[in-house]
Amino acid sequence: MLYGKITGWGKCLPPAILTNQAISDVVDTNDEWITSRTGISERRVSHVSTAELATAAAKNALACAGIDGSDIDLVLLATCSPSTMVANTASLVQKNIGAVGAAACDVNAACSGFLYALQNATAQIQAGMIKKAVVIGAERMTWYVNWARRDSAVLFGDGAGAVVIEASDEPCGLMATKTGCDSTDRDILHITNFGTDINKYDAPVGPSDLLFEGREIFKRAVKGMSDACDDVLQKADLALTDIDVLIPHQANLRIIQAIAQRLDVSDDKIMVNINKYGNTSAATVPIALCEAVEQGLIQPDSNIMSAAFGAGLTWAASYIKWGERITPINQPTAKLPQNTKTALELLDGAIKACQSA
Repeated sequence: MLYGKITGWGKCLPPAILTNQAISDVVDTNDEWITSRTGISERRVSHVSTAELATAAAKNALACAGIDGSDIDLVLLATCSPSTMVANTASLVQKNIGAVGAAACDVNAACSGFLYALQNATAQIQAGMIKKAVVIGAERMTWYVNWARRDSAVLFGDGAGAVVIEASDEPCGLMATKTGCDSTDRDILHITNFGTDINKYDAPVGPSDLLFEGREIFKRAVKGMSDACDDVLQKADLALTDIDVLIPHQANLRIIQAIAQRLDVSDDKIMVNINKYGNTSAATVPIALCEAVEQGLIQPDSNIMSAAFGAGLTWAASYIKWGERITPINQPTAKLPQNTKTALELLDGAIKACQSA
C-alpha cells in the first residue's frame, strides 16, 4: 500500500502587521473587545496577490523536501480568494515553481479547503496516479473585508502554508480523514457582492461583505469538527489519548477552546497561533502545521489530529502520522517583494471606499 508522506513544509506571512490598536482607528472597537471575543491580537495584510503568497509557501516547502518544482506531478491550491478564476490560480503557482506539465487545480471549500485538498492529493498517490504533490492553502482574506463593519473587520488576515507529499511505503501522512458539507443553512456564512449571480451591468454593487451568524457558526463549528474527529479516530482505531498534537482551524479562540474541552485535549497538545494571524481561512491549518514543527510540538512519529469548518457549510477532520524528519533538508529562502507601507497604508483605499459606500 502507498502512503502520502509529508516530506516538506513551508509558509509565507506578509510583513505588514495590522494590530488591534490600528483597527480601532478604523472602526469602533478596542484591543480588549477584540481579544476577549476572538483571541486575536494582530493579523497580516498582504501587499501581493494570493498567487505570490502561495508561490513563496510552495517554494519553501519544496526546499524543505529537497526537491525541485520539476519533480512535482500535482499542484493543489486551497483558496477562496483566488488571484484569478480563469485561468485558475494554481496554474500560475505551477508556472512560478517550475512544475512543468504538472496538473494544477484550485480547491474551494473555504476554511476546510486545505484538508480537502490534502485528501485529494493523498488519494491520487494511493491510486498510483501521481508520485509527488504540493498542497497549498493561501488566502488574501483582507481583500473581502468591509472596513465599515466591526464584526468582520477584526477577524481576518492573509497568509499561506504548504506541504509536499510523496509516495512512500512507510505508513505515514494522511492516514484517515472525514470531509463533509451541511448545505441546509449555507447562508449563515457567506460573502456578498461576488460571483456570477450578480448582474455586472447594474449600478456598482459596492464592497463585499463577510456576513455570518456568529452564535450559529460557533455551535455548528464545535459540533461539526468534534464529530468529524470522533469519526476519524474510529476509522483509525485510535483513542484521544493517542493524539500528540491537535491542529484546529484558527477561526476563534473560543471555538478552539470548546473543541479542546469536548475532545478532552490538554492545552499543551494544541497548536494555537490565531493571536498572531487571525483567521486566514484555508491557510490556517498549513501555517499552524509549519509552526507546530518549528516550535517542537510535532516530533518524529507524532500522531496529529486536524479539524476545520468553513462556509458551505464544509467540515473536515484528518489524522496525520508524521514521519521521522522534523528539520528541513534545505532552509527556506523564498521571500516576497519588499514592502515599505504599513498595513493601514495598504488598506487606505479600501477603507475609504467602504466607509463612503
